[in-house]
Amino acid sequence: MRLVKLLANLGYGSRKEVQTAIRHGWVTDRDGKALKADSPTAHENILFDDEPLDPAQGVVVLMNKPLGYTCSIKDKGRLVYDLLPDRFRMRKPVLSTIGRLDKETSGALLFTDDGTFLHKVISPKAEVPKVYEVTLDRPMKGDEAALFASGGMMLESEVKPLKPAGLEVLDETHARLILHEGRYHQARRMFAATGNHVTALTRSRIGALGLDGLEEGGWKALSEDEKALIFAAE
Repeated sequence: MRLVKLLANLGYGSRKEVQTAIRHGWVTDRDGKALKADSPTAHENILFDDEPLDPAQGVVVLMNKPLGYTCSIKDKGRLVYDLLPDRFRMRKPVLSTIGRLDKETSGALLFTDDGTFLHKVISPKAEVPKVYEVTLDRPMKGDEAALFASGGMMLESEVKPLKPAGLEVLDETHARLILHEGRYHQARRMFAATGNHVTALTRSRIGALGLDGLEEGGWKALSEDEKALIFAAE
């Protein structure tokens, strides 16, 4: 791919703006040599304004989403995209979230510009487990684990029962919930069906991929080994 198209697709500007940057010598190799529009240079050897390029197309990003941010660009207020570099919104293909976390849920959130990878993760056949740390308004009754694991639990206004879900009780108002599907506000609705109310919800793991110290609001591009953890169950 020509340098101008590569940089434009990564969101560094329009083709005209990228051409201007190249003419001014802002695009170099790691030895400091200014590159030209037709310079045959590997992605990892290109610097823009003395900084390495953003990840190439096919990137998968993990974010530790804070509370108060939404995933849909149609929503008003703070968006998860505000926590990424501005140019990420200009990438082609676009960078999309893999599933969503609602405004009042924090934790592990994935993004990618790879449509095939996105659908692989969210496919019902994949059954990628998502692990949530749950805080409840009142003590659990004691039968929640059996109910969630039954495979027969129905949510209000739905006609298909939930897939079996795992529940690890940590104490009377704290639990770890493992889901293998992603219905609308599923964790909250499951506990609501038992007469309880979720007061705090954090997604701590997707497959075997955890946050591993990633600070709140922080993000990182995943390595191939880390991407493979998404499809591995601990």
